Amino acid sequence: MRFITEHKARWGVEPICRELQVAPSSYYAAIARPPSARRRRDEVLKEAIRRVWDGHRRVYGADKVRAQLKREETPVARCTVERLMRQLGLRGVVRGKTSVRTTVGGETSDRPLDLVARQFRAPGRERPGCSRQPRPGS
Repeated sequence: MRFITEHKARWGVEPICRELQVAPSSYYAAIARPPSARRRRDEVLKEAIRRVWDGHRRVYGADKVRAQLKREETPVARCTVERLMRQLGLRGVVRGKTSVRTTVGGETSDRPLDLVARQFRAPGRERPGCSRQPRPGS
């Protein structure tokens, strides 16, 4: 619906709906429909999450934000906090998990030549010398 709303001034609702194979009445019904209970609650939670995240020096992750909201008697699931923080572009600080990359291979760098002419083909099962040997005790 957002795509249609953004481009209706240029092409009109009906041609866009025709190309997207959506009935224009569906578009008009969707924009007239009041927001769902989940969307309304999400907006309230987004404000609370932003307030908690900002209030704790922008270092809290989803678990700590959820714990703080629980202390404030705002019950919310961890996955909901994660989803809303992702939508808001908020991330907690990750400590102690640094990775050091010592080698950066370049596509244009020279590769050493294969001086022993290795053949990277395994013989198939049907070829002589590759028969299965019965296991001892079988």
